[in-house]
Amino acid sequence: MNEPASKKRTSAVTLAMNEERLKRARLSLGGLSIGDAFGEKFFDYGGSAGPGSRPPSSLPPVPWNYTDDTEMSLSIFSILRQFGEINQDQLALSFAEHYDPGRGYGYGMKILLTGIRNGERWQEAAPALFGGHGSYGNGGAMRIAPLGGFFANDMDRVTRQAQLATEATHSHPEASAGAIAVAVAAAYAWRLQEEGEKPMRTEFIDMVVANIPASAVRDGCMKVRELADTDVESVAATVGSGYRITAQDTVPFVIWCAAGWLDNFTEALSQTVRGGGDLDTTCAMVGGIVALYVGEDGIPIQWLKNREPLPGWPFGE
Repeated sequence: MNEPASKKRTSAVTLAMNEERLKRARLSLGGLSIGDAFGEKFFDYGGSAGPGSRPPSSLPPVPWNYTDDTEMSLSIFSILRQFGEINQDQLALSFAEHYDPGRGYGYGMKILLTGIRNGERWQEAAPALFGGHGSYGNGGAMRIAPLGGFFANDMDRVTRQAQLATEATHSHPEASAGAIAVAVAAAYAWRLQEEGEKPMRTEFIDMVVANIPASAVRDGCMKVRELADTDVESVAATVGSGYRITAQDTVPFVIWCAAGWLDNFTEALSQTVRGGGDLDTTCAMVGGIVALYVGEDGIPIQWLKNREPLPGWPFGE
């Protein structure tokens, strides 16, 4: 029996919608991975990762190798491509399968992903981390921007899917709040460029805060709103820039940076570096958000060429 024409039309529309979503997610992934690799260079180039670190007049030497931030984002993209949403079991398995100790994973993730590789269930292993409190590190937020791009037209799905993607490794509410904040910021970046709008820094922060659950992350984002006209070093000194590698001391700074330079990819990353801290991760988050506003044309070709090539497996290649 021939397939009804209405069903064929529905399938075609669904396929087109999914392709558009993946295009957005891949754009964000590109910005994230470039930011990750760019930020990582400042741990060994320029001599300092402290506040006030200034990008050199020339770009860091190549290659710009990406870290665990990108490696885990590749799994996010792969799962979205395969399932159209977050499948937590498959996501946890993908994280474990592609775990590469040389990429700079944190202590908790080393334990967790090794355990999953050895047959442990993420549902039990993730909450058991850090004395049974679960991790509130910034690892859930660092990888999430492409998901915000993917679900950009549905903010309810952005928040729910970001939570699901985070729970597979980080079961603490603060980690989820951090991931939701970054995913929401990424989604708004896309929507605002579609509407041809560039909000004030405070307006963008307000949009993000409205979607973050009650948490220290939310409190931090409200605090940086009051620092809208402050210099980047002072903001980093006030709320942190990832020195503790927690969602709470990373995400508010990231939202402030992305909100202030939403239309300038290179300046956004250069300013983020000046804040010091967990540079690969803050730059990954900012890059993943801002890329969705500036588009492919807003990302310098040379920066893309400098970044280590991404593997083909997330894209079905």
